[in-house]
Amino acid sequence: MNNYQLVYPMFALVLLTMVVLTTLFRRRVRAVRQGNVSIGYFGIFQGGSEPEESAKAARHFSNLFEAPTLFYAACLAAMLTHDVGIAVQGLAWAYVAARVVHAIIHLGGNRIGHRMRIYFVGWLALTALWIQVVAHVALNT
Repeated sequence: MNNYQLVYPMFALVLLTMVVLTTLFRRRVRAVRQGNVSIGYFGIFQGGSEPEESAKAARHFSNLFEAPTLFYAACLAAMLTHDVGIAVQGLAWAYVAARVVHAIIHLGGNRIGHRMRIYFVGWLALTALWIQVVAHVALNT
């Protein structure tokens, strides 16, 4: 099996981050054009408040640099330890899928119950991914 298969789910998460950034930019431009916030607000984020739609996108974009860093680290650790079997790939793709669904929910209707459940599913996949990598290392050293 190719030792670099995990690059694909990692790249998919990078693409999701780029999509969220584009969404954030478009929502901020729309908010300024509609007069909901002045462009000066974005200089130091003071002198008003960001409209809800762009604030959601901003929060989601920031969130993609929090827990997902553990995902990237797990994928790199799996590749370095040659643990790229079907279980690891499945867990990696499950995490990415959960993050995509989480983004759709958060940037859409933002139903908190649905969002919390899919976020938890993502954490389960990420935790299982790390357990798999650590178990592989423990059993092969």
